[in-house]
Amino acid sequence: MARAKEFDPDEALRRALELFWERGYEATSMADLVACLGVARASIYATFGGKHELYLKALERYLRTTDPAIAEALSRPGPVLPQVRRLIEDYAEQSFRGRPRNGCFVVNTAVELAARDPEAARLVEASWTFLEASLTSALTRARAQGELPGDRDPRSLARFLVVFFQGLRVLGRAPGDDDRLRDATREALALFD
Repeated sequence: MARAKEFDPDEALRRALELFWERGYEATSMADLVACLGVARASIYATFGGKHELYLKALERYLRTTDPAIAEALSRPGPVLPQVRRLIEDYAEQSFRGRPRNGCFVVNTAVELAARDPEAARLVEASWTFLEASLTSALTRARAQGELPGDRDPRSLARFLVVFFQGLRVLGRAPGDDDRLRDATREALALFD
């Protein structure tokens, strides 16, 4: 008779996500995961695979919660540009919020792993492509509703915002002058006045 799991895999995955997000992939050891999750090493391997598989599952969980929320916010009926401005403000606020700053789990993955880990790179690219598509769709709708001039290219604006958002997240992790982030945010918002 198979033994029932003595832990909640979803809760363990949530805790692993938080630990990886705080420390990064390389700085998190299996011993750290065992201690944080309160689960035996063998149970982690049996449920999730190794550290790399657990990290990717944590990243997938993160994407399942963040990406759809952005798409939903951008697809609400009515004027679009207030929703885009709110998204810019939300990204900026999250980049300024408290220390230590953990940044965005996707951006952290891109910086730490994507250059040498094809599976991590695929998940990062999928997230950025989803964000770009959501923004392009919203900005196309804004142009059709007369909120954006007809000569503005929704896809180019969406790509600018994807790059801007990721830059905010990277600079927001480092100690330094938040005025740089505030000035950049003000300029991004001005594009949608």
